[in-house]
This record gives sequence, C-alpha cells and structure tokens, in this order.
Amino acid sequence: MKSQLRAIAVAITLVAGVGTVATGTASAAPGDTFYTPPSNYSSEPGSVIKSRGTPLFLQIPGVPRAFPGNGSTIMYTSKLQDGSPTAVTGTVIEPFAPWRGKGPRPTVVMAPGTIGQGDQCAPSKLFGLPVSIDLAKPSLGINYEGLFANLLLYQGYRIMMTDYIGLGTPGVHTYVNRVEEGHAVLDGARAVLNFAKLPKNSPIGFWGYSQGGGATASAAEMASTYAPELNVKGTYAGAPPADLESVLKKVDGTSIVGVIGYTINGLVARYPELGPIIDREASPAGRQILKTLSTDCIGDTFFRYGFRNTSEWTTSKQSLFQISQKYPVIQKALDDQLIGKLKPSAPVLVETGVNDDIIPNAQVMTMVNSWRSKGANVVVSTDRTPPILSRLALNHALPYLFSTVPAYKFLFDRFNSPN
Repeated sequence: MKSQLRAIAVAITLVAGVGTVATGTASAAPGDTFYTPPSNYSSEPGSVIKSRGTPLFLQIPGVPRAFPGNGSTIMYTSKLQDGSPTAVTGTVIEPFAPWRGKGPRPTVVMAPGTIGQGDQCAPSKLFGLPVSIDLAKPSLGINYEGLFANLLLYQGYRIMMTDYIGLGTPGVHTYVNRVEEGHAVLDGARAVLNFAKLPKNSPIGFWGYSQGGGATASAAEMASTYAPELNVKGTYAGAPPADLESVLKKVDGTSIVGVIGYTINGLVARYPELGPIIDREASPAGRQILKTLSTDCIGDTFFRYGFRNTSEWTTSKQSLFQISQKYPVIQKALDDQLIGKLKPSAPVLVETGVNDDIIPNAQVMTMVNSWRSKGANVVVSTDRTPPILSRLALNHALPYLFSTVPAYKFLFDRFNSPN
C-alpha cells in the first residue's frame, strides 16, 4: 500500500505538470452529431444507446496497451427529475494497468466538479486533450478531472465519468440538481456494467468533488431506492454543496460567482414557475448574463464575471440570496436539492475544508450529522489549510489535491473489504 501511495504522489506531480500546458481543439466539436440522441431508444435506465472509441491524452499512438487504457464515449439512458427518460453521455476507460487489490476489477463512477454549462464543456469532449480553446465564442474548456481519472486508472480501476444530464446532449445542464445528478451517476454505473458486459454484482464505487461531491453524495443516499441492485462498496464525496441556500450566500462575490447563474438556469428548466420571478427581478444586464452563462465553461465564467456580486444582476440591487428569501417557490426549489435526507447504504468518505471559501464547512457537517443520525457509516476528512487569498477559491481547490491519497486509500480498503 505504501508504495502505491508514493506512486500516486509522483503521478499527481507528473500529470499535473503536463495537464497544464496542453492546448488545442477538443476531440469532439460542440456540434458533434454523436451527442444527438436517436429518435427512439430504450427507456430502461442504464441502457447503452450508442458508443464509439475515444482517444486519450498521454496515450502514445501505435503502442500496444499504451497508458492509460482503452477509452470509449457512450450514450446511456437516465431519468429527469420527473421520471422521464433522457440520454446522457460519458466516458468509459478500461485500464491496461492490472487491478492491485482482491477480487474482480472494480469500477469507479466519477462525477466531475464544476466544468461549466455549455455543451462544449462536456468532459467526454476533453479526453483527447484536457484543454480546448474556441476563439470564435470565445471559450476555454478544461477537463481537470482527467488528472484524477489517470491516477485511478494507474491503480487498475475501471473508470466511468459521466457528463451529467444536459451537458453535451440537448437541453440545459441542470447544474447541482440533486435528483438528476444522482440519476446520472447511478445510471452511469448501470451503463458501464452493460457496456463492459460485467456481472450485475460487480463492485462499484463513486468519486466526486465539489459539484461532483454533491452528485456522489446524492447517488450514495439514493442508491438503495433508485438502484438497489448495484453493489456499491463506497463513496468519496468531497466538498459537497449539500445546502444550496448556504452555498448561494457564500459563493457570491468570489472568483466563480457565475456558478450561481448555472444554478438559476438549471432550476428554471425544472421549475418553470421560477421563470416569471427571474424576468421580474433580473435587470436586462442580469438576463443577458444568465443567457451567456448557459453556454459558458468555468474558465469563461471566471474571466467574465469573477469577483462580481449578484446584486449587479438585479433591478432592486439586492443579491440573489436576498431575493430568494422573498419567494416560497424559490425556497421549495432550493429545499428539494438538500442532500442528507436519506441514508447511504454503503460507507462514505466526506472531505470538507474548515476554510473552504466556496463550499461552507458547516453545511457539509450538517449533511454528515443527518446521515449519522440515520445510522450511516460516514468518515470525515477535514482539511485545515489556512486562508489563502480569500474568495479566489484556492481554499476550495487545494483540499481536492490534498484529499486524493486519503480518498484512494478509503476506496481501496472498501474494495478489499468482505462486506
């Protein structure tokens, strides 16, 4: 185990180094017809609708069994919040590295952190090169989760990274929608079992941080009712936005304040009664900002709107948090996204930073305590990095790097546990 952990630390340094300098065109253009679902497809959740091979960054062409493995983009069936079937895309990578633990090779379903809301930001479009630059829009797409995927592939895990509902595929990406993100993760697990022709009891784990942490936390607590047949062994949920009302207040004025716009766009798509409220409260500039954000990647959002306040988006000059307090329908929509109401059926590692400048530590611990009160097995890893350039999001991003080794050890132990 110690040698494997040292290898992870080295791999973080190497992959991070090469990942930051790669630029170019994404392996699939935003208008790629692969991402358009057929007129008819199976409504059974987890059904594989179609697939194709995917080139992978760092893979040397022509070399047999080149690192990190054999990649495929798949489209699979999931469900919207109202139960309607929908098509979702994701990336499956079968590693060439051997599984170093006991039993059959496990599958880790990865839920990406905030990538953006534009279709061009879908992680499956950024596995050939982790960065894409579209000068015409302009847009900057970054698949930083490829770093963590490669670390898991190096250890022999099969990877499935979902694109989420509406990211790449038609419709608005319903950012931080608890139910739809949980569906995308759980149906992603079902899909990889079908795609790889694996036994139904194959071991499954979930990995996610930030938006991804919310998605995996949601999947963990929904698994026993939505996908009880899955053999979920454990979940890593880092910095989960479990209480959107608390996060809304915290993130305003930070470098990634624009994610509030992603949230509004996603909520309006599922709660149409919010539309007239937004029309009434948002200024003309605010409405244009929301429209622009709906096609942005997180890099675009950072450069366009970083460190602004949402009070600049409204006619009353009140913040969006203040406006949310005035309307019961907004309160209900936010409450519907609260994570912690159900009991995870398998152990969960939750990471939280006491000085996280994006995802408040207190709301994470409220979720944890709610789970524990229901009898869930929850381990908490607390990051105590002192404040660094408040509002820049460094105290949100750095704990992800620092929690990688504990998260890997947790999942490795879970996959080697007889329970």
